[in-house]
Amino acid sequence: MGGYSVLDHLWGGWWRGPGVCAARKVGRFGTEARHQMHPRGSSKRSRSLRNQPFPGQLQPENLSREELIDVLRASVVDQKGKPGELTLFSVLPELSQSLGLGEQELQVVQASGKETSGLVLLSSCPQTASHLQKFFVHSRRAQRPTATYWAVTDGIPATSEGKVQAALKLDHVDGVDLVVPVKSPSRKDVLEGVKRTLSHFRVVATGSGCALVQLQPLTVFPSQLQVHMVLQLCPVLGDHRYSARVGAVLGQRFLLPAESTKPQRQVLDEALLRRLCLTPSQAAQLPLHLHLHRLCLPGLRPRDALIELLAPLPPYFSRTLQCLGLHQR
Repeated sequence: MGGYSVLDHLWGGWWRGPGVCAARKVGRFGTEARHQMHPRGSSKRSRSLRNQPFPGQLQPENLSREELIDVLRASVVDQKGKPGELTLFSVLPELSQSLGLGEQELQVVQASGKETSGLVLLSSCPQTASHLQKFFVHSRRAQRPTATYWAVTDGIPATSEGKVQAALKLDHVDGVDLVVPVKSPSRKDVLEGVKRTLSHFRVVATGSGCALVQLQPLTVFPSQLQVHMVLQLCPVLGDHRYSARVGAVLGQRFLLPAESTKPQRQVLDEALLRRLCLTPSQAAQLPLHLHLHRLCLPGLRPRDALIELLAPLPPYFSRTLQCLGLHQR
């Protein structure tokens, strides 16, 4: 199977609109069943992770037009099949020229939320894109996860692993589009846009009142994973949109009404701020700690093993794990 490429959104940052953000080329992969991408100079970076609050965070709005093209071109991990115009949510046409591609349009096959780091899958071949989309749809129907995320949560889930099921809808609250849970949705609700969603979670490590959690969505809905973790009373670190829905009295957490709770900057307790070596103003700019770590793709032939793509964590994410003593097993 040819014609797909991967852009690696590694070092964090986010768009103020649709798009992708990445720092540099990580490596290439062939046709083996498993591919691990290792950033160069990681030992040097690890020694300096504590020198800045969010190391490696990239903000595209601070780049010039030419710099942004260079960043995106350097983010291409692998390029296969016929050359085509590299586009990702209306990416600049100059990017195609800088890559030396032709005029065939590159399609977005798989992408996470705009604030989420990790992998973005592109295809320059319509047949390949269709084949991959069918693979993802069939996998979801069979409840076989193809995407694995890492998340750091403020709070520890009550159980070490399980699933979160919730009916969700998009709602317009005080001028902001938000995802809102729906209790006992009717058939009319489903017809009007309410979707039943499902995610698996597994706690990988705990420390300082936080957790490193592996998340595997089995449905697709905007902000699904953030909202699911809020329903577990453990919002994702850096979630400045939904974390305000979790209140606390005398150390006991509870859910506030989603329809009447306005988004606000995430508030962290003093002990956690000290562990993260952050001031309250720095914590207000904390990036979302949700990373698309792994994607599984079908092999090149029907009986081939699945291709597994892995993206290393952004430096700010690794720094947080170090500060909190969260060690992957």
